Amino acid sequence: MSIPTLITLVLLAVVLLWAMSAYNGLVVLRNEVQNAYGQIDVQLKRRYDLIPNLVEAAKKYISHERETLEAVIAARTHARMANDTLSQAPAEGGAIKDLSHAEAMLQGSLGKLFALRESYPELKADRTIAQLSEELTSTENRIGFSRQAYNDAILAYNNAAEQFPAALIATLFHFGGLPMLQSTQSEEERQAPKVRF
Repeated sequence: MSIPTLITLVLLAVVLLWAMSAYNGLVVLRNEVQNAYGQIDVQLKRRYDLIPNLVEAAKKYISHERETLEAVIAARTHARMANDTLSQAPAEGGAIKDLSHAEAMLQGSLGKLFALRESYPELKADRTIAQLSEELTSTENRIGFSRQAYNDAILAYNNAAEQFPAALIATLFHFGGLPMLQSTQSEEERQAPKVRF
């Protein structure tokens, strides 16, 4: 075997090993994104299970606030459907955006429900409502931590898929960039409130 042939074979072997390594690295990062989403999914399901109990407990006190209760249940249903869609493909960009939007709607309707709780002393004093509210608050904190871990996993994945020379493998095998879970607040909602005395 001639020296140029041997050098060519060695170079091809090095390129092949690098390509396998880059591909396997992207697969590992994509799986970490899916695992991170799985952690969000667990907490979202916990929240979705708590909400009907909270609404049922509140119904006996605020039956005339029916539209608020119905809005919470409708937002929960929409968020759960968006979550189920994303569960099928945790690396799907459009599904991530749909879940973010549905979760924002659910947060808004839950905020209204908690505002009603403050308006009704008997509702605020109910032990079941207080316990469910506390569990829901704890779950919201867990969801926040899980979202951060998910976004961290997406950042690592996107960085690996966009850096040269691994971007060549990412393009060849369709390891596209993924959007992060983001707040759907408007610019006005993101502004700090102005306090005047």
